[in-house]
Amino acid sequence: MPSAPRPSTTRPFAGFEFLIAWRYLRAKRAEGGVSVMTWISFLGIMLAVMALIATLAVRSGFRHEFVGTILGANAHASVIPMARENQAGRVQRVLPDYEAVAERLRTVPGVTHAFPIIRNQVMAAGEGANAGVEVIGISAADLAQVPLVADPEVAQGDLSRFEEGIALGSGVARSLNVGVGDRIRLISPDGARTAFGTSPRISAYEVVYIFQVGRYDIDRVRAYLPFGEAQTYFNRDGVADEVEIIVETPEEVDAMVLPLTRAARADAIIWTWRDSSGSFLRALQMEDNVMFIILSILVLIATMNIVSGLIMLVKNKSRDIGILRTVGLSEGSILRVFFICGASVGVAGTLAGVALGVAFAIWIDPIFGFVNWMAGGGVWDPSVRFLSTLPARLEWGDVLSAVALSLGLSFTITFIPARRAARMNPVEALRYE
Repeated sequence: MPSAPRPSTTRPFAGFEFLIAWRYLRAKRAEGGVSVMTWISFLGIMLAVMALIATLAVRSGFRHEFVGTILGANAHASVIPMARENQAGRVQRVLPDYEAVAERLRTVPGVTHAFPIIRNQVMAAGEGANAGVEVIGISAADLAQVPLVADPEVAQGDLSRFEEGIALGSGVARSLNVGVGDRIRLISPDGARTAFGTSPRISAYEVVYIFQVGRYDIDRVRAYLPFGEAQTYFNRDGVADEVEIIVETPEEVDAMVLPLTRAARADAIIWTWRDSSGSFLRALQMEDNVMFIILSILVLIATMNIVSGLIMLVKNKSRDIGILRTVGLSEGSILRVFFICGASVGVAGTLAGVALGVAFAIWIDPIFGFVNWMAGGGVWDPSVRFLSTLPARLEWGDVLSAVALSLGLSFTITFIPARRAARMNPVEALRYE
């Protein structure tokens, strides 16, 4: 005896389910409240996703700019000597055999350059103005290995004349009211030793080069002197303060600390760029995590509007739900119809938010330039933030995270009222209509 034919079932997300959902989203004028809630949900999700993507782009830009300027304007690691007493009984931190130390460091795999420097802080005097500066004594060949100084954002003068004078950061030059060709005086309290004590040392140098790397804390305080001249000026004859190291992969410099220490073979420590900036990087990472959580809550609040809209839609369409169930639609079909209604709003809002967020990240400089102009300036103060421009770096991993978060919340939130609609008793739905 042949078995009875099984009742035909429709495949999930069939075309008619999308058609019904589309008709429900296009509410009649008498049901304008549903349409208004749909637009509110759409705008809320769009703005939340845009804010999330823009914030993540600025976050990535800050990190990339910060790390880039550190690696481009500074050494990746330094050999810093331990304190020791000299013959006069004074405590010093110097490397007497700096050439041998640098030569041994160059043999370490992964090291591209190693060079000695002199580092000290003095007072600089220009055209009627004074400023404290950090002077770094370095040879012209070694200075050419510092990318953001040898090839900065903005430069004036000729770096090939470095051995004839001094190189200044743009902020230092502005504070001293000097330009290329002018002369400045360096004043150090630790000068020549006489029978009457130590007299200040004052030397004048011609400004031959002015650089701007884009970080306020570098451009505002840094100056470079030829290495031999710095040795003479700071009483460092035959010694160096540090040996700086450039490596191929700065992100992996921590793994090179032990080989560098062994190669140095000196009473010194290896200080990496992560050691000097590690606390800031950790604080930045913590801030990033907190910011993502806060903006995720904002996206959640925006997706909650979908629930309000769907609840109103279910209430207005209760009679339709009863009729559809009577003609044979299953609970699953009803659930999918209303799920499509809510998910469509979430998908549309997410896509629009992604488009606006990406556009904002790409055009962030003109946007903030306009805002700064409208506010009369002062919106972006480089002296506070240490960056001359607002950086933004669009990373597709951040975009995908924002999309996944928005769609995941939208789909999850939508399921709740859709399930309520599917479980509605058709008899009760028709009775009160």
